[in-house]
Amino acid sequence: MVVLIAAETSIMATSQVKGGDLTSQILHALDKTAPLLSAESFPTSNFTDLKAALDRLASRSMVEYATIQRDEVLLEPEAESIVANGSHEARVFEALRAAVDGLTIQELETTIGDKNISKLGQGKAFRERWITKTTDGKLKAVSDSIHDGTREQLRSIQTSRTVSDQKALADLKKRKLVRVQKGSGALHPLNKMRAEIRNIFFEIGFEEMPTDNFVESSFWNFDALYVPQQHPARDLQDTARRFYTSDPLVAGKPSDQTYWENVKAVHQDGKYGSIGYRYPWAADEAQRLVLRTHTTAVSANMLYQLAARKGPDGRPPPARYFSIDRVFRNETVDNTHLAEFHQVEGIIADYDLTLGGLMAFMDVFFGKMGIKGLQYKPAYNPCSYCSSHRLRGLLTNSIYLDTEPSMEIFSYPNIFDPDAGLGKIVEIGNSGMFRPEMLEAMGLPKDMRVYGWGLSLERPTMIRYGINNIRDLLGHRVDLNLVQKNPAVRLDKV
Repeated sequence: MVVLIAAETSIMATSQVKGGDLTSQILHALDKTAPLLSAESFPTSNFTDLKAALDRLASRSMVEYATIQRDEVLLEPEAESIVANGSHEARVFEALRAAVDGLTIQELETTIGDKNISKLGQGKAFRERWITKTTDGKLKAVSDSIHDGTREQLRSIQTSRTVSDQKALADLKKRKLVRVQKGSGALHPLNKMRAEIRNIFFEIGFEEMPTDNFVESSFWNFDALYVPQQHPARDLQDTARRFYTSDPLVAGKPSDQTYWENVKAVHQDGKYGSIGYRYPWAADEAQRLVLRTHTTAVSANMLYQLAARKGPDGRPPPARYFSIDRVFRNETVDNTHLAEFHQVEGIIADYDLTLGGLMAFMDVFFGKMGIKGLQYKPAYNPCSYCSSHRLRGLLTNSIYLDTEPSMEIFSYPNIFDPDAGLGKIVEIGNSGMFRPEMLEAMGLPKDMRVYGWGLSLERPTMIRYGINNIRDLLGHRVDLNLVQKNPAVRLDKV
């Protein structure tokens, strides 16, 4: 998939923007040439990273881009080896050129170290008249140098992902060196909803968190979030049957021993103004590996890293992070629940934040989704990890045991189809302020506060597209017409 990028002339990047992150590189490239093809200008960039950078710039009206669907030619592993080490025929030639008196077939195989490469390379080298067979049965090079056209061609394909000569493409496919990946396709409804919510986060200045680590230690998934080790949530999601891993069984301790001891003290004896839970905290329980039950484990790690950063005033700078990714819980599978779903989460870290500020920001965030007139209900969330709201709250899974104060968020969400039977106030999210004993243990200043809120991705998608059974959204029962024919989500325009 190739992206065509064009910059608005009124906000063209200046030549002073150099290097730096991918967004800066994009602006610098557009300052020189616009429009441009990302496949040509950023051939080594990961598509997901490139798309995220473009979304950040587009949300600020700094660039416009369009996605172009086209077939791409990709290298097979054997071709990647040729790019790195040379073609089979070139390796045969070089081995024979190095052996002045030639080599027998067996000697050539030993020299190259791969019988298959030796056999295939001989045939092509003979056809190219690079080698010959002597009267004594040995193979010998007949020239001093060659041009390795195959390697050069594959290098070009690796960069451009195209082949203009169809005859050459057919030959490479016959040799099983390349494959063609079709560019046609359509986004799944979940990805359409995800793209819209991501754009909302980018528009209001958030940074996306890395969430590709599905397995977490219990330390980050529970203990760092001030969840006691004897809490029922950890039993319900234990699932010696499902969620805790058996191989490997445990993770190593964090390298920061001070932070480890701070978390232990907060749980066991109390610290930072908290009396703690007053129980013997077990290190081996904190080291157990688990399929993460929420992306808040990632948020905790990001906040820990933030504590080590220093702004111009010598203190950790304010930050805004978000994530949309998979989590795993021991749910009974039914029309609205799977054991795996996607969690949308946002956090804001800044100084002297207040609960009123959180409510004001929730009005902004959900307002961009087309949801107005929010109502708030105080909550403690005493068993939030094991409490999944069903039809009463189709947008949310409660997630914050680590927040106090906490609030459930309600509204009459007008993004819903009135025919879906939800013409009433429903819970649309859960929010709160992270507990000081969680934040100060990381090394964050006492006056830094953190907002946190979350909702699921599947349920608003189901309602937006009129899907009553989650198994029709994910799995083998998905209707491809649903994927191909439904338009992209525009929550604020529904």
